Amino acid sequence: MAKLGKRLTDAYKTVNRDSFYSLEEAVTLVKGAAKAKFDETIEIAMNLGIDPRHADQMVRGVVNLPNGTGKTVRVAVFARGAKVDEALAAGADVVGGDDLAEQILAGNINFDRCIASPDMMGVVGKLGKVLGPRGLMPNPKLGTVTPDVAGAVKAAKAGAVEFRAEKTGIVHAGVGKVSFSEEALVQNIRAFVDAISRAKPTGAKGQYLLKVSLSSTMGPGLKLDLTSVSAAAGTAA
Repeated sequence: MAKLGKRLTDAYKTVNRDSFYSLEEAVTLVKGAAKAKFDETIEIAMNLGIDPRHADQMVRGVVNLPNGTGKTVRVAVFARGAKVDEALAAGADVVGGDDLAEQILAGNINFDRCIASPDMMGVVGKLGKVLGPRGLMPNPKLGTVTPDVAGAVKAAKAGAVEFRAEKTGIVHAGVGKVSFSEEALVQNIRAFVDAISRAKPTGAKGQYLLKVSLSSTMGPGLKLDLTSVSAAAGTAA
């Protein structure tokens, strides 16, 4: 087993990794155990009772965190005409058409979210092999293919988080920063858990929420009490 650094070893002393904590307790402990010299991200990991290999059990969507993520999100937009000005006015970092597609194909991908107006999908469709594996391909189901490019840009900048279940049935995401207040983090986590709960696929049978844990970038993970998480989501596991 790899040897833990002194900071992480000290952090583990402040928590009991075998215990299950309420959402509020976990947030307090995770914040207290974060001792890195940078503003660590608070991360949630959810093990779901699904098999993503089956199309009817895929969990994917987007959620707007009420207090944002604390991360600066660079947004690229495929648009033409008046929508170019709308996207720029909304705060888009990069806006273009064929020129933007050429930059992407050349390996210049300097953005975290990609949005497209429907009339640009003929251009964007050619980029699937490049943007798809990076989770950046615009998708109408995620609100990133839309005539309202300005609204999509503002949502991305405000803290919209995309989520997608991995092959092992785990969904994870950053839900804020250590510098956030405990109340803000709890609100963000509740919004995220609620979104995952509402995204339960029709093919999922039996228990849906199996395990939920919370951690900071450099800190120990804490297991959340499922009753607490389910109550936060407003739904049974």
